[in-house]
Amino acid sequence: MVIPAMNEAENLPYVFKTLPGWIHEVVLVDGHSTDNTVEVARELWPDVKVVTQRGKGKGDALITGFEACTGDIIVMIDADGSADGGEIVSFVSALVSGADFAKGSRFANGGGTDDMTFIRKLGNRILCAAVNRKFGARYTDLCYGYNAFWRHCLDKIDLDCTGFEVETLMNIRVVKAGLRVQEIPSHEYLRIHGTSNLRAVRDGLRVLRVILKERSNRRELRRQERHSPLLDTVRGEVS
Repeated sequence: MVIPAMNEAENLPYVFKTLPGWIHEVVLVDGHSTDNTVEVARELWPDVKVVTQRGKGKGDALITGFEACTGDIIVMIDADGSADGGEIVSFVSALVSGADFAKGSRFANGGGTDDMTFIRKLGNRILCAAVNRKFGARYTDLCYGYNAFWRHCLDKIDLDCTGFEVETLMNIRVVKAGLRVQEIPSHEYLRIHGTSNLRAVRDGLRVLRVILKERSNRRELRRQERHSPLLDTVRGEVS
């Protein structure tokens, strides 16, 4: 279980209260908190593994947390109290049943959200449609931070971004890697305390840049494959 957190001391009691007791390992990634986030986490879950984030941004925090994990299945969840840890059972069940990546969705049948404005819903819908069209995905949600996956997936998606766009990058690269994805209906609740660092326009533009960059990379890879010397040799032998 990877939980990126920065100044979330007031929300952690709600987060940890919903976590199943059978979880093998909880990794809290501290983003240089100025409150007692770390102390509260250790009080609530004595065996918690605390790692300090190297840089800044949610993507950087998650990458740091993934590297610290020792289990075969990794679950990522936000520290603001908006997600129900009890839903982890559904995510893990999907993985054990054959999925490589269990992707939480607020808009799949049975999911929901109490925390998205009309503008954010519209933006998410447009960006999601763009990813589905450009990469052949069938997602109902794009920018949601509740996901689970087998550890081996990290070798295939090679995360390299630092901000909130990390979820979009993961969703795109699991499709490009041909991994089996199953959406899991999830309900997003309101943040309990504090304010989010998410900025709809700024982070929406970052998500869009990721989509365009990954699309460009995909086209370049196809171009290289078409002009591969090995492929040309094979074609010559066949002809």
